[in-house]
Amino acid sequence: MTDDGIVVGGIPIPSSSPTFLSLVAIHVAAGLVSVVAGIVAMLAPKRPGRHPLAGTIYFWSLVVVCATMAVLAGMRWPHDNHLLVLGILSAAAALTGRAARRHLWSHWAHWHLFGMSISYILMLTAFYVDNGPHLPFWRHFPPLALWLTPSLVGFPIVLLVLRRHALLQPSS
Repeated sequence: MTDDGIVVGGIPIPSSSPTFLSLVAIHVAAGLVSVVAGIVAMLAPKRPGRHPLAGTIYFWSLVVVCATMAVLAGMRWPHDNHLLVLGILSAAAALTGRAARRHLWSHWAHWHLFGMSISYILMLTAFYVDNGPHLPFWRHFPPLALWLTPSLVGFPIVLLVLRRHALLQPSS
């Protein structure tokens, strides 16, 4: 990338190339879908209907986020290599969570919850690391906080759910 880029909504886009901007648009749209679908899946009752539908939408939109991220990171290598690592880890966690449910691994519910939760936390981490310095509230935080906050908020919730959710309790 050799141009100076553009600024959209206070967030700098490092290139004004039509190809780059098109990929960013797809990436942002898929990211928004992932965030909303992930929240719906988390909050929906764990039974046929809303939860698996939202989970499927989350998974496939995350695939699009990770695919576009990989291309964008390649276009800006090595500047965005940390985002590539976060994206690969997020995709791997989601694949693990999805496989656990689809193939009913031993203790599948634990693996499913953990994999999907970790993928969501990693996706949010990548978002905040990349965009936080340009967002009104987040720009006041040091870079380390942008890296750690999603995990510091997310992991206690995951641990609480692992301890309390009915699907995760030993059968009597």
